[in-house]
Amino acid sequence: MNVVEEIRLANGLLVRIIDRSKLIAAGTTKVIVEIAVPVPLDPEYFDNLEDFGLVKSFFGDPLQFTVVKERTFVENKNRQAVFDGLVEDFKRDTLPYIERESFPSRLARSKLSDIKRRPHRYRLRRIK
Repeated sequence: MNVVEEIRLANGLLVRIIDRSKLIAAGTTKVIVEIAVPVPLDPEYFDNLEDFGLVKSFFGDPLQFTVVKERTFVENKNRQAVFDGLVEDFKRDTLPYIERESFPSRLARSKLSDIKRRPHRYRLRRIK
């Protein structure tokens, strides 16, 4: 894991930009940018402690928000430019969304919503 950059956001979250690129053939690279954001859980994000416990038991605390962007068969001479372009795309398109004050609570509630809509994925019976 090669952390290329860390960005501290106004909402307190820390964004890590990780280079996971790998050589795949003579003269080419699979360029992989991973963006990892640990999002601490807070019981205040939920209507009750039962919901908080449910999300925490399945996803842990902190929640892991991850975005992976990749390009295959990039010529080695273009590797850095492609990597930088993927990072810039993330910063332009996704970072403003993660930077919102409401992002941590909305992410936590979306995890709860997924558990309640699809309990079979979590090996649960129907949840109210």
